[in-house]
Amino acid sequence: MPKHLRLISHKLCPYVQRAVIVAREKGIDFERVDIDLADKPDWFLRISPTGKVPVLEVTDDDGAVHVLFESAVIAEYLDEIGANESFGERLLPIEPLRKARERAFVELASTVLGDIARLYTASNAHAFDDALRVLADRLANVGNEVVGPWFAGDRFGLVDAAFAPAFRYLDVFERRAGVNVLDRLPKARGWANALLKRPSVIGAVGTDYTDRLVDFVVAKNSYLGRLLGEHALQAA
Repeated sequence: MPKHLRLISHKLCPYVQRAVIVAREKGIDFERVDIDLADKPDWFLRISPTGKVPVLEVTDDDGAVHVLFESAVIAEYLDEIGANESFGERLLPIEPLRKARERAFVELASTVLGDIARLYTASNAHAFDDALRVLADRLANVGNEVVGPWFAGDRFGLVDAAFAPAFRYLDVFERRAGVNVLDRLPKARGWANALLKRPSVIGAVGTDYTDRLVDFVVAKNSYLGRLLGEHALQAA
């Protein structure tokens, strides 16, 4: 195990959540530092080749600091350093075909996050409905691949960690704006419900996550932002 891990993060970033979920699943200690992506510190820009989070600083026993970036890479690294009896089985299969297939679905989770971004930035009802249809179709196809209760069956894996932040978005949009993407997708709904109850998933964000996300989307003055604002006024 490395001497110290420091995860550079943002409170709302879904990709950061992936890394946190894996670290919690493996029982790996780390320091988390949240930054403001609208005002990125100079020290962060010096160490992040992409200017994005997450970034993981790994300090080895000799005191050398190594920088990892890209959430899928960080998640696999955390899975590998926790691959022993103390941390349980690997979250990514060893067998090449199964490993490749699950890596592909981790990539697909990023596509789903892009679909969700189009949903919460759509400026009008027509664009919103189009984005909603694309997202629902994508999740229907993914849902058909879910063995249950987790993506690959009884083993919680990196695919589950990758999709959990997407379902967290949809849970907030459903509870706060009545936008129900999963109503006609029973397999995806069952998977989402299981993920949202998982301790590692719950603990990947702060207790103020929902309010922060709502404020973030409302500030965009998008169609969904207006729905969220209207529901907030009705609830007040």
